[in-house]
Amino acid sequence: MDTDGTPHGTGEGRSPHGGHVPPHTASVPPPAGQVPRPAGPPAPAATPATAATPAPSAAAPAPSAVPAPSAAAPAPSAAPAAPPAPRPAAPVPPSAPPGPPPKPAHAPGAGPSLADWLRTPRVSDGPGVWAYGHVPRAAEEPERTPTRQLVSGALIALLAGLLLWSLLWNGYLGGFWLWPLYMFTPDSWAGTMPAVVAAYTWYTVVGLTLAVGFGRLGRWPELARRVLGSRALRAAQAVHAAPERPEAGGPDDPAGWPQLRRAGLADLAERLGEEAASGRMNDVDCTRIRRAWESVRADPSRAVAFAGAVRDEGAAACLHPSGARDLPVRAARHDLLARQVLLGTVDPGDRNPYARRGTRLALDPSVLGTSLLAVGPSGAGKTDRLVRPVVESLALQALAGQAAVIAVASAGTRLGPDDGFDVVVRVGDPDSVYDLDLYGGTTDPDEAATLLAEAFVGDVPGLEVRRAATALAQLLGPFRAAYGRFPAVPELRELLDLVPAPLDALRADLAAAGQHVMLRELDARDRQHGSHGDPGPALADRVALLDRPAFAGFFDTTGHGRPFSLRTLEHPLRVRIDLPERGHADASRILARLLLAQFNASAAARTDRSLFAFLAFDDASHTLTPQTVRGLQRLRSANAGVLLTLRTLDDVPEELRTPLLGAVGCRMAFSGVTTWDGKRFAEAWGTEWVETRDVTHRTVFADQPLTRAVHAFRKLVTGKAVTTDAVTVRQVERERWSASDLAHAVPPGHAVLSLTSVRGERAAPLLVRLAGTG
Repeated sequence: MDTDGTPHGTGEGRSPHGGHVPPHTASVPPPAGQVPRPAGPPAPAATPATAATPAPSAAAPAPSAVPAPSAAAPAPSAAPAAPPAPRPAAPVPPSAPPGPPPKPAHAPGAGPSLADWLRTPRVSDGPGVWAYGHVPRAAEEPERTPTRQLVSGALIALLAGLLLWSLLWNGYLGGFWLWPLYMFTPDSWAGTMPAVVAAYTWYTVVGLTLAVGFGRLGRWPELARRVLGSRALRAAQAVHAAPERPEAGGPDDPAGWPQLRRAGLADLAERLGEEAASGRMNDVDCTRIRRAWESVRADPSRAVAFAGAVRDEGAAACLHPSGARDLPVRAARHDLLARQVLLGTVDPGDRNPYARRGTRLALDPSVLGTSLLAVGPSGAGKTDRLVRPVVESLALQALAGQAAVIAVASAGTRLGPDDGFDVVVRVGDPDSVYDLDLYGGTTDPDEAATLLAEAFVGDVPGLEVRRAATALAQLLGPFRAAYGRFPAVPELRELLDLVPAPLDALRADLAAAGQHVMLRELDARDRQHGSHGDPGPALADRVALLDRPAFAGFFDTTGHGRPFSLRTLEHPLRVRIDLPERGHADASRILARLLLAQFNASAAARTDRSLFAFLAFDDASHTLTPQTVRGLQRLRSANAGVLLTLRTLDDVPEELRTPLLGAVGCRMAFSGVTTWDGKRFAEAWGTEWVETRDVTHRTVFADQPLTRAVHAFRKLVTGKAVTTDAVTVRQVERERWSASDLAHAVPPGHAVLSLTSVRGERAAPLLVRLAGTG
């Protein structure tokens, strides 16, 4: 029962005119025509000793409650002692400078322990919700009364309650409210202490009844929640609404590995529990071993190897092939148990749905599997606040055996240190350890020709990619039949230019091997060369961009290098490919188109799709073609996704802008986009029904002279005519985010993001404050 603001009577035993009134008892009825007074304590006979000295109040603290001075404190003296005379300090002999402090054994802890991290409940009520410790909110905002109205209502109720109490206490409303006291109090109690206790108990009951009634009438509890204890009450409500936390040491304690105990492997659970308690296990180890146990449940033949690895290695069991158990550095906050990376916080403003206001937003494979398109100008934070956190999250999942990630960026882009990746391909750098397979690891000439044609001429308007693929297949097939490999870049350029010497040598080798079908292919290419619409010259021009001295040691097909192929997506690899964007921009765009085409083909051709495959482009300008845009939609069923970032949609051909926005499930507009780009996003996000209030002001024309005089005086004072307001409430259909709002209403460090999961769940466009924003 809330009794804040309860009025307490302070005039017991007083008459309305002052002076003390003797209390009435239950045995003596009041005289006729006189209002009965409340019962009071009997007046004791005052003695000379007690009349002069008041008795101490019962509420006064005992002397022992006063803290005694400390024994170590010196007793105060009558006069302060004179301070001692200062003496010169003795000279300190010079000593050697102190050495550096010892190196700490480990980095300082920056978060909860592994056991607490495992026991924290994870609840998700929509795509993109940071599930770690999330407490769901109501779907709609409750009606909120203005604080000023609550305060005025509470004061009016308080004054009304005090007025009623005063009227009752002073007898202006009669003595009916004392009848229950007279009815249930025996006559034998007259003049005794039980009568006093019963009387004041009844006064308390009446006062509390008035306080509860007027408190509810004035909404005192709501005002108390709003003003006095809002933070404490919100914290209490959060604790009450939070899901149940597993009990430490209980049968369902995730830190005790209950899944192993239920399978009869209690010794393994004890070993892993000891590793976690001693601090030798991190979140990557825990997630990796959980993933290994899931593979054991899918294939029981692996149980013996799993048990032996855990007994021998403990937390280091089932390691990633690189032997790494964590990344060298983390730039974002990750929750590997939910496979999420924290991206930012949803703005608490009215532009966002009430259920998502103030909540944290994260990305995970369930939404990245629908692919993500992010558009924003240079300096908006696409690399630092989106690409790197996502790549870092999937790199951690790769260490846990859950994903394979490929990051493509220009040389010098900060996507993480080199030792945070398994393969680093620096195209054009002679010191690069790894090379890039131009043919994507395929052995089919037709498939290789299709991928190369998409990369070389996929962006050339008016040129059919199908004809270009046919022209390339007429050369790749015979070359592979004759030499058992595909041609290198210089050899492919010579074949496209129909240089006589290498072409005659190829014909002779095919004739010697009896490859008459391949000879017909060469003859067909020879007949089409120079005809109208021949794609050969365009292909030769694009291949010449890769046949440069800077790429002399790359794209080797003889087997002397270490080429990386996208056919390795079935393994949990962390790959970074640096493109020479500064010196060879056209070649970098060709390679980017080639990587995207190869990724679409390789992800769909995987036989084992248990790993989430992801390709991240730090800059996807001039990378998209009609075929690759269609391929993005097929990645959802292949457990794969793509992240594309653009400075503007103008970097995409006009005819592909609308299909691109429809092909991806997640769309992100950073602060600073143009109104032209905002228009495309506004069309993709559609409209919604909103409630609008139209207020119409109408001038009041009075008929009575007095009313006209009052209105004239009011207009003279305020300068405005007397009007009445007509409010019209209606439902209208409006854009969720207009082009103007996206261009001008998104603050710096923010972005508008819509999400779609692979299961079809959708999140409306949300204004998000990105992590790392000051």
